[in-house]
Amino acid sequence: MRIELTVNDKLVVWDVAGDEFLADTLRSHGFLSVKKACDTSCCGLCTVWLDGKPVLSCSTLSLRAQGKKITTIEGVPEAAEEFARILTAEGAEQCGFCSPGFIMNVLAMKNELANPTEEEIVHYLTGNLCRCTGYMGQLRAVKTYLGVA
Repeated sequence: MRIELTVNDKLVVWDVAGDEFLADTLRSHGFLSVKKACDTSCCGLCTVWLDGKPVLSCSTLSLRAQGKKITTIEGVPEAAEEFARILTAEGAEQCGFCSPGFIMNVLAMKNELANPTEEEIVHYLTGNLCRCTGYMGQLRAVKTYLGVA
């Protein structure tokens, strides 16, 4: 099936299978920052924005993106780099495998929540798993980035 969508502000037309997931479609078109790990919507590595809202692309059918705007980390390089520098400064950047999905959620949180509490931050990021860190450095980095530290 043919879908027309906008990826990182560029209009594209792609052929997809009816049962193809967005993560696979994006990766097959070179968006390798969109990672897959669990395939069960539990880890957050595959997070992209669908019309500005974070979604798990490993469980979102590509057909759902018809006529929509998709944003990957490649589409928000300045904001992603700014937050990545803060992650590094807080000692929270480990192997980096989970970083794209985590960063996409943090950037979405900044757009959605004004002055979140620590509880709201933790709740918002509950679906992001990292196997390399203890989360406290990540929490410090998020609070610094959001200006609530």
